[in-house]
Amino acid sequence: MKVAIIHYWWLSNRGGEAVCTALAELYPEADFFVHVLNEDLVRKTLPENFSGQIKTTFISRLPGAKKHYQKYLPLMPLALEQLDLSAYDLILSSESGPAKGVVTRPDAVHICYCHSPMRYVWDMYHEYRSTAGRVVKALFPFIAHYLRMWDRLSADRVDHFIANSKFISSRIKKFYRREAEVIYPPVNTTEFSHEQVRGDFYLCLGQLVPYKKADMAVDAFNKMGLPLVVVGEGELYEALKARAGSNVTLMGRQPFPVIKDLLERCKGLIFPGVEDFGIVPVEAMASGAPVIAYAKGGALETVIHGETGVHFHEQTVEALIAAVEHVESGEFVFSPSRLHEHAAGFDKSVFKQKIKAFVDQALPQA
Repeated sequence: MKVAIIHYWWLSNRGGEAVCTALAELYPEADFFVHVLNEDLVRKTLPENFSGQIKTTFISRLPGAKKHYQKYLPLMPLALEQLDLSAYDLILSSESGPAKGVVTRPDAVHICYCHSPMRYVWDMYHEYRSTAGRVVKALFPFIAHYLRMWDRLSADRVDHFIANSKFISSRIKKFYRREAEVIYPPVNTTEFSHEQVRGDFYLCLGQLVPYKKADMAVDAFNKMGLPLVVVGEGELYEALKARAGSNVTLMGRQPFPVIKDLLERCKGLIFPGVEDFGIVPVEAMASGAPVIAYAKGGALETVIHGETGVHFHEQTVEALIAAVEHVESGEFVFSPSRLHEHAAGFDKSVFKQKIKAFVDQALPQA
């Protein structure tokens, strides 16, 4: 059986790339296709026994593709359709940007693991457009219109959808009118220890972009005066640095050993944004840290209110403060071992087992 794995772009290691790595562990002889990539990073990340070829679409050969790949988004559907996958029996696409729209043999099985339908053309279209530059703001309505039609039609090329959460399953049903099995993405929970002595600081970890709401966390902790450590980089970094009080420490981007240490010592993770799944909360729980999360998106599926964290139901500074005060008051008592045990249900080994079972069931139906 010849297997192809299709991904959108691989220039950093995040949730989508963790899925691709796990798929490569299951199918080490698969060939890997991507629009644009950092080849050194990819080869270091893929398992040692990976023996397949790594191939790119014509997007990678366009000027400045690694840095400005998003500007080539309108060409990506065409690039996918130029890939010759006629030799492959099983196609596994990893979808968040354009990846699923490949053309396959009629008898091939195409399974799409969907992190999310493309946010920037569907439910977050107006938010993305409002923050774009003048030229993109003027052109994007026409580009998005075309991409929506292609995205919807290309969903019909997929034989089976897998969603990374119930939240995304509902979006797949809304935008693609397709049912999707839910298999949570892989988290390396065994890398974290829950036995460290906890500190007195809270942690906010992730990209510093508007929808992740790190600014809300900074404002809340400015008012409370409690210590907060913010780790991440992005367009809001300088603005957050300027508004952060003396109790708030911005560390910028940090290597994994530093992040691991902070997760294992923090009093709790602050998670104020809406994520499709959210790997960081699971890593925090694996480290024995409770999660204070906005009650929407993947956090509703990973964080158990009162047992592994606290939910707040309005995305406001006041609601976040109230949730933190519940923790500070001792109203909830969190067991690090229980948190770690709960996180283990999202481990990479569970993901691989469920994906393998799903594929094995799908193949005889071809």
